Amino acid sequence: MFFEDLRIIDPILKAIENEGYTTATPIQEKAIPVILEGKDLQGFAQTGTGKTAAFAVPMLQLLYKKKETERKNINIKALVLAPTRELAIQIEESFSAYGKYTGIKNTAIFGGVSQKAQVERLKAGIDILVATPGRLLDLVQQKYINLQHIEFLVLDEADRMLDMGLGYDVKRIISKLPKKRQTMLFSATMPKEISKLIASILLNPVKVEVTPVSSTIDTIRQSVYLVEKRNKKHLLTHLLKDKSIESVLVFSRTKHNANKITSDLIKSGIQAQAIHGNKSQNSRQLALSNFKEKKIRVLVATDIAARGIDVEKLSHVINFDLPEVPETYVHRIGRTGRAGEEGMAISFCDEEEKDLLKHIEKTISKSITVIKEHPYTGSSLELSITSSDISKNKDAGKSRNARKSNTNRKDNTNRKDNTNAKDSRSNYFRKSKSKA
Repeated sequence: MFFEDLRIIDPILKAIENEGYTTATPIQEKAIPVILEGKDLQGFAQTGTGKTAAFAVPMLQLLYKKKETERKNINIKALVLAPTRELAIQIEESFSAYGKYTGIKNTAIFGGVSQKAQVERLKAGIDILVATPGRLLDLVQQKYINLQHIEFLVLDEADRMLDMGLGYDVKRIISKLPKKRQTMLFSATMPKEISKLIASILLNPVKVEVTPVSSTIDTIRQSVYLVEKRNKKHLLTHLLKDKSIESVLVFSRTKHNANKITSDLIKSGIQAQAIHGNKSQNSRQLALSNFKEKKIRVLVATDIAARGIDVEKLSHVINFDLPEVPETYVHRIGRTGRAGEEGMAISFCDEEEKDLLKHIEKTISKSITVIKEHPYTGSSLELSITSSDISKNKDAGKSRNARKSNTNRKDNTNRKDNTNAKDSRSNYFRKSKSKA
């Protein structure tokens, strides 16, 4: 569906076209009409589905029409809560882009930097405020912000906010808002805590859902390298020698390892920067800007810091460490293969991570192609990760009973069967030296 078919007003439609968009994504197609009707909404969509525009475009339109009929009003009318500074900045940039011809003013506030410039923008008067919970509560307490005139509330990536322990702050903020308002909540997952939050703050919400969190985008080609932990850094350097890999987002499970990965890459002559919670706000923004402007090929990030990172035409995502939560894998690789572009998602799996890989494959209901041939496949690494292993693990109880009842003769037979099975795996493994 085209944006013009969604009855978007001309000033916003012009801005959308300037950004190069004409066709709405499924979440936009479903959410925009609901929000324009003034209804509360609960949206479930994973990274890369266009959910920011799904709420930014209709909010801008509603505020624009109100502004035409109301006298000058400098009160904040819309509040968007985001879990991280990076996401807050991205959302604010989207409002600026889509609202450039409307006269609607917006700004973002977040911690980690001086509040002086943020306060000056607030004093000048804004319509839409994008904020992280901590900085918002600080400025409310200092009486720089009045939330009594909020007409629209958006909770973006609500599940991540709760994961980060921001639930209490979110509830404190909501208690300061007018009860009469339009509320929109967006989340990638639906844990019990989100269900409770929806019940407490949304009124007869319309549920909009696209691409379940267990699904991975079809345009993303996924593969996994079985490699010893000590050789991961060597394998990463080997893969990045391929100049056709234009931009890579490398995921690390810890901040310390993100720094180490970056240091190892720089020593190998590969320009890279890290982004994580221990970095200053200026350092994080510089790294992200350098990556977007292609001054560096590689950005190494932790999951929390990567929330809100939106890079056009990101060619590759590499999971240096597999995530402990399968859904996080989906979020990670969803940063490539956007807007119909083909993307590559490469994962490294060591002996300790083989169970994590199995859980990921079970969650996405798909076997990830194993790349057998690479310089760092060691004989000491014995990982039996095949689609047959996944199916066996679906009923662990039956497997245990079967093992108990096996005789020595059957054990010997099974060993022969396993040998034959290994010989027949050639169809499962796909050679891809060209992709390395």
